Amino acid sequence: MSETRREQKPGLFAPSIDRTKCEGGHHHACADAKCPCVPACPYGVLAIHPLTAADKRLLSLGDRFRAWVHRNRQAYVVKADSCTACGRCVQACPVPHVIRLKRRISVA
Repeated sequence: MSETRREQKPGLFAPSIDRTKCEGGHHHACADAKCPCVPACPYGVLAIHPLTAADKRLLSLGDRFRAWVHRNRQAYVVKADSCTACGRCVQACPVPHVIRLKRRISVA
């Protein structure tokens, strides 16, 4: 993504992480840059954490094995309310289509 995104009001959008693709810092390009999606966000929206048991159950056997090889760590959204949809995390991730910005559904 080379275009500049117009930032939105915080909390309207949030990153969505594809658990079947996130390498949690173990993709060769990701490891070289030390999880570039996390420091790319100026608002601290992402962090690398161990996979939850619920997330592991949703993975196929092959994806669970890959996650195990990569120490069961992936990017997680920790401050969704701070996301401005700037797109820096999407640009920084070396694996295509792992992070997508999705509009949040308001329950107000």
